Amino acid sequence: MPAVPSIYVARGATLTCVKASVIRPEISSQETFTMLPVTGVRLYPVLVILLGTAACTAPPAGENASAHDVQASAPGAAQCASPHPAEQAAGVQATNAARASAGLAPVRANATLARAAAAHACDMAQRGRMTHTGTSTSGPAQRIKSLGYAPSVTAENIAAGPYNAEQALAAWNASSGHLSNILVPQLRDVGIGHAIGSDGRTVYWAAVYAAPR
Repeated sequence: MPAVPSIYVARGATLTCVKASVIRPEISSQETFTMLPVTGVRLYPVLVILLGTAACTAPPAGENASAHDVQASAPGAAQCASPHPAEQAAGVQATNAARASAGLAPVRANATLARAAAAHACDMAQRGRMTHTGTSTSGPAQRIKSLGYAPSVTAENIAAGPYNAEQALAAWNASSGHLSNILVPQLRDVGIGHAIGSDGRTVYWAAVYAAPR
């Protein structure tokens, strides 16, 4: 029989690993950072439930663990890629399909957000950890500000698994928590990026959504 995958449930300051017989085959997480008051939308600071097939493992020695992090592969050399136009187009198409269904304005591809997403995906892949916290950054708002983008609202979805762009984007659109990020009314820009972990199989994805001041 195939191994039963795990569900990662983040509650408070602990990460509990429990078994489930039915699960969507992805690991994903979402986070929203708001710089200005947002009315008419419920923003989630962290995702409560993380779905995935990775085992519950301790973080590498010397690194602080977040309650919402998942060690998805071993740390080590990663295959990092620059943002690709086809991925950006896929990200825009998937995001705008969801936003159109909700009657919201479309977003456009943004090269700065794509650079931030690709850099964070690379950082996650090198550490083997799915997390919103970077090696030297606290979250996506700090990362895009460092690249010169001044946001009024910033959101980020991340994922890790053996999946291509279309699969990661579809998983986010199908998840209520991640969809909450995609459907923040004020969003105007999006960028996505990916990197492959040291195992050569686990693909780390990041999508950064924002609106300028």
